[in-house]
Amino acid sequence: MASATTFTMMMHILCLTLCSLSLFCSAFTSQDYSNALEKSILFFEGQRSGKLPSNQRLTWRGDSGQSDGSSYHVDLVGGYYDAGDNVKFGLPMAFTTTLLAWSVIEFGSSMHNQIENARAAIKWSTDYLLKAATAAPNTLYVQVGDPNMDHRCWERPEDMDTPRNVYKVSDQNPGSDVAAETAAALAAASIVFKDSDPSYSAKLLHTAMKVFDFADRHRGSYSDSLSSVVCPFYCSYSGYHDELLWGASWIHRASQNSSYLAYIQSNGHTLGADDDDYSFSWDDKRPGTKVLLSKGFLERTTQEFQVYKAHSDNYICSLIPGTSSFQAQYTPGGLLYKASESNLQYVTSTAFLLLTYAKYLSSNGGVATCGGSTVTAENLISHAKKQVDYILGDNPAKMSYMVGFGEKYPQHVHHRGSSLPSIHAHPDHIACNNGFQYLYSSSPNPNVLAGAIVGGPDNRDSFSDDRNNYQQAEPATYINAPFVGAVAFFSAYPTTK
Repeated sequence: MASATTFTMMMHILCLTLCSLSLFCSAFTSQDYSNALEKSILFFEGQRSGKLPSNQRLTWRGDSGQSDGSSYHVDLVGGYYDAGDNVKFGLPMAFTTTLLAWSVIEFGSSMHNQIENARAAIKWSTDYLLKAATAAPNTLYVQVGDPNMDHRCWERPEDMDTPRNVYKVSDQNPGSDVAAETAAALAAASIVFKDSDPSYSAKLLHTAMKVFDFADRHRGSYSDSLSSVVCPFYCSYSGYHDELLWGASWIHRASQNSSYLAYIQSNGHTLGADDDDYSFSWDDKRPGTKVLLSKGFLERTTQEFQVYKAHSDNYICSLIPGTSSFQAQYTPGGLLYKASESNLQYVTSTAFLLLTYAKYLSSNGGVATCGGSTVTAENLISHAKKQVDYILGDNPAKMSYMVGFGEKYPQHVHHRGSSLPSIHAHPDHIACNNGFQYLYSSSPNPNVLAGAIVGGPDNRDSFSDDRNNYQQAEPATYINAPFVGAVAFFSAYPTTK
C-alpha cells in the first residue's frame, strides 16, 4: 500500500508542476479517458460466449455456445470469442485474462465506478478457465470450435452450426505454453479477488498452482500437439519457456510462496531471463515477465531480481528515440509499428508496460538506464500517452480506432456478430453462406461493438475501413485488455504528456 500511496503523491505533484508551467496540454480530458475506460471494458460483453446475464449491456448479443463441450461430456460453456469469429482459443483468452487482471492490480484504484465491470470481465473468463482446468486430471481443455470450419462461415454466434470440436492438452500431448499462461491468468486474477471474494481467490490460486505443475512436468508446445487447429491462428512461435517463467512469476507474486522464487532463480536462465526481446504479446511474454519481476528489485531490493530490472531497461530504451539502444519503428504520425496485421495489439501492450514500469520506478525514485543516459518515469508516461492518444483520435487521420469513441471511428468492423443483423432484429436463422452478403456489404455494421479497438493503421498512418480487411479492421480481446489499465491511469492523470 505504501508504494501505491507514494506513486499517487508523486503523480499529483508531477501533474501540478506540468500544469502550472503550462508546458503540456492534453488532447483528452479526464472524462474522455473515463469514457474510453468504460467502453474498453464494455467491449468484452460483445465477445461473451454462453448464457448472457440479466445485466448484459450490449443487448444486441444473445446466448450462444450453450452446449459447448457436451458431446465430450464436459462443461465448457462460457468464456470469450477471441476476435471477429466464433472460436474460443485458450492461449489468447488466458493472456487476455492475465492482462485484464494486471490492469486492475496496477491501476484499479483509478477505475472508480468501473471496477465492478472490470472484475466481471475477468470473472467471465476465469469461470471458464477453471472449468477447463479442473474437468479431468492431467488435462487442460484449450479450445472449442474448429477454426478451419468456422472461418468458412460468416455467421452470428447465436446461429452457430459449425462443429464445436473440443481440443485439449494432456500428459500425453503436452501444451506447456497454454497451460502456463492459464496458470498465470488464474494467479493474477486471484490477486484481483483477494479482498472482494477470498474463497474464489483461493480457488483460483490453488488451481493455478496445479495447472502450472502440469505445465512444468509435462513439457512441450501445444502447437506440436494440436498443429493445424491452433496453427497458423495462435501458433506458439516463441515456444513455451517464456510462459513457464511468466506463470511462475505470477504465482510467486500472488502467493509469495518461496518455492516459486526458488523456481525462478533455478530456471530463469534456461527459460529466457537473459534474452532481450522487444514484443509483448499473446505469444511472447518475455518483456512482460522482466517488468513484472523488476518490481521485486525496485520496491523490495530483492537482489535476485536485479537482472530483470536491467533487461526491463533494455526493453524500455529500445522504445525511446534518442537513446543509444533505440530500435523501434514509428509511423510518421508517431504510432509504434510492429506488424501489418493487428498492429495495435503491440501498441496497447507496450503502453501498459511503459506505465507499469513507470509506477515501479516511481516507488524508489529510480530511472531506466540507457547506456550513458537515463529515462525517467515521467518520460515513460509521456511516451505511453502519445500511443494512447493516437488510438483515441489524436493522429493524422483524426480518427479514433476505438469503436464508439469520438466522432469518427471504424464503421465496418470485421466481426460476425456486429456486422450481421442482431438476433433480436432478425430472429430467423441466417445460415453459414447466407451471411457473406453482410461481410461484403458497404453498409456500416448494424450493431455497434462499443469499445472495440481494431487492428489499426499501416506504417504510413493509413487505415482502410473495410470489413474484409481483417488485418486492420478486426478487433481482439488482447488488444483491449492492456488498454483498460492504460486509460484507467490517464483518467486519473490526464494532463501528463
